Amino acid sequence: MRKSLLLACLMLLAVSLGCQSEASPTPGLGQRSAPSASLVQQSLETESNPSILRVVEYEVEENLTLENRGLGQPAKQNVWIALIRSVPPYQQVRLMEITRNGNASDDYRPITDEYGNQYAEFDLDDMPPGSTTSIHVRYRIAVSGLAYDLSHCEEPVLPVQRAAEGEIPGNYLRPELHIESSNAQIIDLANELSEGKDTACEKTRAFYDHVGDNLIYTFNRANWGAQAALGEMGADCTEYASLMIALCRASGIPARYVEGLAVPGEETKDSARTEHAWLEVYFPGSGWVPMDPTMGRFPIGREEYFARILPNHIIVTRGRNPSTLRGASYWTHIYWPGNSTEIRVKDFAWDITLLNH
Repeated sequence: MRKSLLLACLMLLAVSLGCQSEASPTPGLGQRSAPSASLVQQSLETESNPSILRVVEYEVEENLTLENRGLGQPAKQNVWIALIRSVPPYQQVRLMEITRNGNASDDYRPITDEYGNQYAEFDLDDMPPGSTTSIHVRYRIAVSGLAYDLSHCEEPVLPVQRAAEGEIPGNYLRPELHIESSNAQIIDLANELSEGKDTACEKTRAFYDHVGDNLIYTFNRANWGAQAALGEMGADCTEYASLMIALCRASGIPARYVEGLAVPGEETKDSARTEHAWLEVYFPGSGWVPMDPTMGRFPIGREEYFARILPNHIIVTRGRNPSTLRGASYWTHIYWPGNSTEIRVKDFAWDITLLNH
């Protein structure tokens, strides 16, 4: 009984993906620079040299409000919020301001995870019963629309060899939670779709078209992953991206998960929600190339999201299962004791304003 109570004292609150939704950010008010991504990661980014279609600037506001509905004050409470950062060539963070309860805040610790994602970690022990606390992050971000030249894809698929030589991180080729690239069904499907295709680009295009043509979009508020997308339960952006990544990895093509924001507008209102997921695929000679099979599922817009990305995608994190988020998306929360403290999410919302056209 005591063990059960001790386990109950550890409470984890996590916001779920709403698609259903590497340089350090430019310092601003209430912001401290976090360590940059690894040199290996940065070197991989520089291989790509896409054409910039246009640049759009946004103001993005993120607000999280927590409320203590319990009878006790937490002995310990931590919140980790993923920070939008500059990611060449996709986006540049020109300003970041962090406030807590309306006041400029620097009482957080900068964290960088294994994917180079950056977070603000807050200690929020000072929440007596009935109190609320709010964390607000405001950004000004320039986002680029990009088009990638895949003419270098004439060479055969060699990523496994390149990974073995240390050029590509091996975790982008391996199966993981929600990306079941070693599953027999996924391997068989990848082999079937790859038949007669010689290059990584040709195979990836076959996977992209298959996902767009065969998955049925359903806002499921769940996190099922690639294998579940083969069933008939419906799929949202998490399954679209996860299945395509799994098919690529099953064929020896590195691919990685991206989670962020799809800016609401005429281009996205019928195809995705604000909180969104897509992917990047590594092509020899081109580097990491973006794909969005969710937005590309309609034939009329399919070419816009294969090796292209419109300036309505804002990257928040990379990686399907970042350790800091503990299975959550965008932010996560731990507090204890749970037998006398009850912390609940009163509000979590994004507000995005277009600053130029």
